[in-house]
Amino acid sequence: MNILLVDDHVLFREGVASLLDAQPDMTVLGEAATAAEAIAKTRELQPDVILLDITLPDGNGIDTARQILAESPDISIIFLTVHEEDERLFEAIRHGGKGYLLKNMRTSQLLEMLRGIVQGEAAISRKMASRLFNEFSKMRSQLATQQTVNAENVLLTSRELEVLRLAAGGSTNQEIARDLVISLSTVKNHMRNILSKLQLKNRREAVAFAKRRGLLDSQPE
Repeated sequence: MNILLVDDHVLFREGVASLLDAQPDMTVLGEAATAAEAIAKTRELQPDVILLDITLPDGNGIDTARQILAESPDISIIFLTVHEEDERLFEAIRHGGKGYLLKNMRTSQLLEMLRGIVQGEAAISRKMASRLFNEFSKMRSQLATQQTVNAENVLLTSRELEVLRLAAGGSTNQEIARDLVISLSTVKNHMRNILSKLQLKNRREAVAFAKRRGLLDSQPE
């Protein structure tokens, strides 16, 4: 298995490279510290697997993965990150990631996950797999009920509906972020999108809208 490591922390990168090179079935072809270097080295080396950090100095790891996969769709990209937020996990998998591993995992688990990739398995912990399953179950439930808000032909997404319901129930942005396991900035972005789509001025108007539409009376399962 030929691997490219992409991470801007030199000490961490060199430690992982040393670990992988010590394995008889793994070879680290190269290392990169930025998104630009990752794209260039992928073109040059054509690795089987890329271990890719989500946060890079010159860009987003998910955007980098998207560009790499557009050129080389057979490469397996595994995100190796410190971020546990569900939003990042779902986005990474949606955009072609074959795995999502946390940097605090055990060495034996990392090696097991990498070897599983060769067998066509996804490199993802049980905890993360459970989160994905729960999200897909929620999506199926929402699709079954077709629970959308239509205000002058403007539709809110299922996540925007969740944010609006929690806000209408009295939750603060911090509490919404905790309950939905997303970042505070993501909550604020959803609220801005809600106000923009519904052409409302503030949170108070959004809450009043939710109550008029009976959103608090029909919570998703």
